[in-house]
Amino acid sequence: MIEFFPDETTLAAAAAEATVTALDAGLKARGQASLIGTGGRSPAPVYDALRDAELDWARVTVGLSDDRFLPPASPDSNERLVRERLLQGRAAAAAFLPLYSSAPDPQACADVAEPSIRALAPFDMLFLGMGEDGHIASLIPGSPVMEAGLDPEGGRFVIGIPGDVGSPPVARISLTLPALLAARTTLILIRGPLKREIVEQGSGLPVHRLVKQAKAPLRVLWTP
Repeated sequence: MIEFFPDETTLAAAAAEATVTALDAGLKARGQASLIGTGGRSPAPVYDALRDAELDWARVTVGLSDDRFLPPASPDSNERLVRERLLQGRAAAAAFLPLYSSAPDPQACADVAEPSIRALAPFDMLFLGMGEDGHIASLIPGSPVMEAGLDPEGGRFVIGIPGDVGSPPVARISLTLPALLAARTTLILIRGPLKREIVEQGSGLPVHRLVKQAKAPLRVLWTP
């Protein structure tokens, strides 16, 4: 299930190629397309490879699988990463759908984002990273809302995450498992031997629940 790439450059090229194919198919089939991005180190080179792709970016909407409850100016904001690394060049014409807003707390941000994320689904492409605890998006082991977020029959697409888990332990806004499953294609981007071992062991962590329940194509792209 895990696809091996010798370095992050070749991984990024493969991920970008798959994304262009998925977005182009959406544009041709429905006249619009959607990409749900993620934060962290792994997707940044993919964003660099994508931003000058020859797509009709004006008909593409870009969102996030999760974000920290921090303003976009923060260096830890996933929104900032996407704006600085993807929404440049040709891709600057894309629409951006944030999870963070001026709402007073993470759950209020989730309430604001919920209808827009739900309306955007199913997503043409979803990027996910994975933490060393097996978390995806911000569905983090130990969180008091993890099980609600991983419930495949749950009624929410977006939830607020309390700020007492994760690294760093800050409050977050996250898509839920039902939202993540509403993707036509998913790429999980990981690096290092520990993360490969976590994916392969299949021990019931959040990433394994997604992998086991995904109905659409899901690829795990790994580099050392």
